[in-house]
Amino acid sequence: MAEATTPISDPYAFLNIVKNPDGSITRDLTNFPCAAATPDPTPENPAVSKDLPVNQSKSTWLRLYLPSSAVNDGVSSQKLPLVVYYHGGGFILCSVDMQPFHDFCSEMARDLNAIVVSPSYRLAPEHRLPAAYDDGMEALEWIKTSDDEWIKSHADFSKVFLMGTSAGGNLAYNVGLRSADSVSDLNPLQIRGLILHHPFFGGEERCGSEIRLVNDQVCPPIVTDVMWDLSLPVGVDRDHEYSNPTVGDGSEDLEKFGRLRWKVMMIGGEDDPMIDRQRDVAKLMKKRGVELVEHYTVGHVHGAEIGEPSKRKTLFLSIKNFISSLL
Repeated sequence: MAEATTPISDPYAFLNIVKNPDGSITRDLTNFPCAAATPDPTPENPAVSKDLPVNQSKSTWLRLYLPSSAVNDGVSSQKLPLVVYYHGGGFILCSVDMQPFHDFCSEMARDLNAIVVSPSYRLAPEHRLPAAYDDGMEALEWIKTSDDEWIKSHADFSKVFLMGTSAGGNLAYNVGLRSADSVSDLNPLQIRGLILHHPFFGGEERCGSEIRLVNDQVCPPIVTDVMWDLSLPVGVDRDHEYSNPTVGDGSEDLEKFGRLRWKVMMIGGEDDPMIDRQRDVAKLMKKRGVELVEHYTVGHVHGAEIGEPSKRKTLFLSIKNFISSLL
């Protein structure tokens, strides 16, 4: 249930984190089981996967997913779309190999018939924004120069999509802005669109859905306030452009989305306290000439399809239709 009568009183306890005197946090990962990569095709694996280093000095890496059907077909003349997927966690929690994200990406690779690349990124507050955006861009650089056999044999660099859930959706949006300003540098990667799944946005003044869902039990405003406090640059508030893309009428680079003919899919849930912010960002993008597909689902809480596998099929079908419209 998205709304409850009992408010969250201690956001740090809710997140299972403790703030340390040096500004770092201690994370209790007991409730975050991880999954190993699955490099060998088996009947129960929708996709094979493997882990590869990106930048050892930053301890960043990625998990690469290839549909099991592509492995069975061997090297095919038909290459697959490439989806770069950034995980969620409010910029302070979670990892690529968390079981729900691993399962989500594995099923997505199968259902979209696409290669999925899920890069890690450094977490705040130890590494505040824009560190995650820097790492997101570095992952694209890694992909374009990779000599990995799966990528060389199966990835269609002319069909690249940036996607993320929650903080990962915010990351995909900001990596998209940077990429729009450096298209030639990413060649031969050609981004065709962005898929923003329940993107994590904020602001100083409470929006309507934050007021309506103030006691939400999944991602209440009192908790997201702490996430922003720990992840934004020191000294700024939630109306910073990283958290509130609508401030100052948005980034000038937004108009480049339209000129590049990039299309954006905004996915949200009506029981997510951030739904009104997501709609406001969608409205801004349309105002700036960006072609947009909006997909909002009644009864869905923040990140619903990550925690509820039964909801994924419908989501992936919508994303597959979106991708097909651009190919």
